[in-house]
Amino acid sequence: MRILALDIGEVRIGLAISDVLGITANPIETYVRKKNDLAADVAYIAALARERGAEKLVLGLPINMDGTEGERVHKTRACAEALSGVCPLPIDYQDERLTTVTAERVLIEQGVRREKRKTVIDKVAATIILRCYLDRYGR
Repeated sequence: MRILALDIGEVRIGLAISDVLGITANPIETYVRKKNDLAADVAYIAALARERGAEKLVLGLPINMDGTEGERVHKTRACAEALSGVCPLPIDYQDERLTTVTAERVLIEQGVRREKRKTVIDKVAATIILRCYLDRYGR
């Protein structure tokens, strides 16, 4: 099953996809959100999911470090609800605590310059979210 993972931020959405067997997690892109146009954002994601043959969506859930759900979680769930209206795929969530921090460390260790890190960190975070999801379900 091919899974499309999303790291949803205020400005950008990182996207990653699994292989058909659900073994590897591969970054796709960092999508720059349309200002105040959730419909355009979800239409883009739905089209990308169809194009890539995704069978499930996994959204990173930005739970607070103390385990509570804040405003960012509510925005992510609202995005999921909008997505479900235009994309008939099942949607699941993966705790994304510290994925951006982990992505930053990986990029620094690989010697990626600060300017470049800003353009790729979201898709790397989406890849980490997807990898954690695949590991969680024994894939």
